[in-house]
Amino acid sequence: MKLFLKGERCLSPKCAAVRRTYPPGPKRKRRRQALSEFGKELREKQNLKNWYNLGERQFENYVKDVLSKKSKASDTAVLLIQKLEMRLDNAIFRLGFASSHDQARQYISHGHFMANNHVLTIPSYQLKLGEKISIRPASRGKKIFENVLVNLKKNKVPSWLKLDIEKLEGEVIGLPTLEEANPIAEISSIFEYYSR
Repeated sequence: MKLFLKGERCLSPKCAAVRRTYPPGPKRKRRRQALSEFGKELREKQNLKNWYNLGERQFENYVKDVLSKKSKASDTAVLLIQKLEMRLDNAIFRLGFASSHDQARQYISHGHFMANNHVLTIPSYQLKLGEKISIRPASRGKKIFENVLVNLKKNKVPSWLKLDIEKLEGEVIGLPTLEEANPIAEISSIFEYYSR
């Protein structure tokens, strides 16, 4: 399954998932047995965790925090997606400032981005409604941001974010929805995995 971990490369024919449609490893091990229920739940969890480029403990904390809140089953899925989508590194990726979650995380840890005119170096920072995200003025002239305008014009911004291309600034104007985030995993099986 494509996780788009390599940014633009995953959209081209050079993508490893397109070139090699079989799983990695020796040829004799390529035939797979049917997965158990636990195996399916684990795979779904790993897919979502890797999509957002999170560590195991960090992802587990998000899920357990959502599960601890007393709400309906459909609400817990939405709450988890909102927590994951409202991370600073994900918002920068969604706005188009970075081509992958890895790159967005690196830009933040190097101090290239600001939220409400404060330089942040924490990729897991939870954004709130009305917060503005921008490239730090000292970083705008750097070589890594030379082609950012071209990328911003190609990128489709989700409805919960607003992008101002002239100012190179984004703003959180709503909450992400489950349909728009379109998670690559079945979230109910992730909750079943953690409720064991």
